[in-house]
Amino acid sequence: MSEKFDYREALKNIPHKPGVYQYWDEEKELIYIGKAKDLRNRVGSYFNKDTHINAKTRVLVSKIRNITFTIVDTEVDAWLLENSMIKKHQPKYNVMLKDDKTYPWVIIKNENFPRIFWTRRIVKDGSKYLGPYASVSMMHNILGLIKETYPLRTCNLALTRENIDKGKFKVCLEYQLGNCKGPCQNYQTETDYDNSIADITDILNGKIGAILRRLKSEMEAAVGEYNYELAHRLKRKFDLLENYQSKSTIVNSSITDVDVFNIASEEKLAFVNYLKVMNGTIIQTQTIELKKRLDESDEELLTLAIVEFRSRYNSTSKEVIVPFDIDLEDSSIKFTVPKLGEKKKLLDLSQKNVQYFKKEKIDQYEKLNPEIRTERLLTQMMKDLRMNQLPRHIECFDNSNFQGKYPVSAIVVFRDGKPFKKDYRHFHVKTVEGPNDFATMEEAVHRRYRRMLDEGTELPQLIIIDGGKGQLSSAMHSLKLLGIDKQVTVIGIAKRLEELYYPNDQYPMYLDKKSETLKVIQYLRDEAHRFGITFHRKIRDKGTLATELELIEGVGRTTAEKLLKYFKSVKKIREASEELLLEVVNLKQAKAIWGYFNREEVS
Repeated sequence: MSEKFDYREALKNIPHKPGVYQYWDEEKELIYIGKAKDLRNRVGSYFNKDTHINAKTRVLVSKIRNITFTIVDTEVDAWLLENSMIKKHQPKYNVMLKDDKTYPWVIIKNENFPRIFWTRRIVKDGSKYLGPYASVSMMHNILGLIKETYPLRTCNLALTRENIDKGKFKVCLEYQLGNCKGPCQNYQTETDYDNSIADITDILNGKIGAILRRLKSEMEAAVGEYNYELAHRLKRKFDLLENYQSKSTIVNSSITDVDVFNIASEEKLAFVNYLKVMNGTIIQTQTIELKKRLDESDEELLTLAIVEFRSRYNSTSKEVIVPFDIDLEDSSIKFTVPKLGEKKKLLDLSQKNVQYFKKEKIDQYEKLNPEIRTERLLTQMMKDLRMNQLPRHIECFDNSNFQGKYPVSAIVVFRDGKPFKKDYRHFHVKTVEGPNDFATMEEAVHRRYRRMLDEGTELPQLIIIDGGKGQLSSAMHSLKLLGIDKQVTVIGIAKRLEELYYPNDQYPMYLDKKSETLKVIQYLRDEAHRFGITFHRKIRDKGTLATELELIEGVGRTTAEKLLKYFKSVKKIREASEELLLEVVNLKQAKAIWGYFNREEVS
């Protein structure tokens, strides 16, 4: 058995400074890495009994046998160090970044007359890399625009000044097709080529506005000098860039350089979207998935993702747009939580992206593992309905009557969010006369759970009553008489506004119309109504037919029901001979029935 860890002794050596701490288990394995503005306070909070920590964190703390730490100058440094260490060591209890793709980059090659192409491999040879591009199609669109607008060489010849001057090369087919201006034979100067590279770099960084303004000025100058051929080429280039910009710009171009982040989380997963905006144009976008390990808060997860994205995309943006305040003191970054305007539009766009990505991913998981959807749905219902246990077994009651006659109750049962039809039940109401929906509900609930208690059957976790406060109160009266009103969650649903009522709550609760919890409740309610109505119609129709037979002299309710049970329908009774009728009734009744249905023929 391992020795108990003396955290008090360990804390004495930890300073009140920013840094990164590491937790190790008895096998000397690194199990958790965290950052802090104040190392001693943060580490101490894990062992403070007055601090509320969740069950998973308690498990982590129980495994700690050693604590090491690294001091840094600022909280931002702690951010960056934590991120790099987590990626390197991938400790068991840290958030897992699920992103195993190698995204492509656009490279401006470090050479004379630089080539521009895309690659997934970064080589430290002095070349300039722009990206990465999470959307490969977006990258190809930009490269297509560049190829069409700025003819560049694609060959891998060593175009040194010495080689060109010696005439070592000849122009190729690309020159003949107009895709290259022939720098290999001095047909294009290095200055002209470098100007094109500068424009392309601006395009890749989203700075198209300045290029358009310059092209417009050059166009006007060419027209003034009657150089219409040059003006035409400039106009074509201007139109291509302007068309590309119109498809890319989604906000005011005054938003020059910002990073935008938004998050959507589930119980075990979170998703963070990143938008890189330059001059009102989104030039990079990506969404990543994070797997929770210790029920981390949205703020913790978003902080981790911000560090990861800014490092990955080499971002130096001074402004970062986020959905809520981030607890980070860094004079080089301004965190903005917009409420209105163009920046709010950007935040909303990021939210749409992350919600779409989240839905797509969860749908994929749930198709492969249906039980995941069930657990997620039941967990969401438990939270929405303020329950303390998963509603694996749900029952819903509905009543039906026709002008006060033929009252019946129906119960439908759902298990793990799905109909469990073999447990559906009907009740003929016995103790209620006339149209009394409250008393009908009281009887049905009492009979249902009296029997379950007598048989030792497990009670449901959730009972739904179709109706408002009156029906709910009637149901609760029966449950109190049985002594089980504290053992189950009971709610009523009123049809008019889909209001949910709790016992003794003055005001109803409203769920979002699109929420899965409300959809399940509506499904239960509609299924109970369908099941109840089907049974009620059968009883009512049988009762109506029996009433018609009772019009015949000598036929009472008992005889009418006996006839219907034997012949199945009034039509078959009408067509039956006296001999066949005698199989069910006596001679006098048989003559009366036959005469009633055949009196027109007799007359």
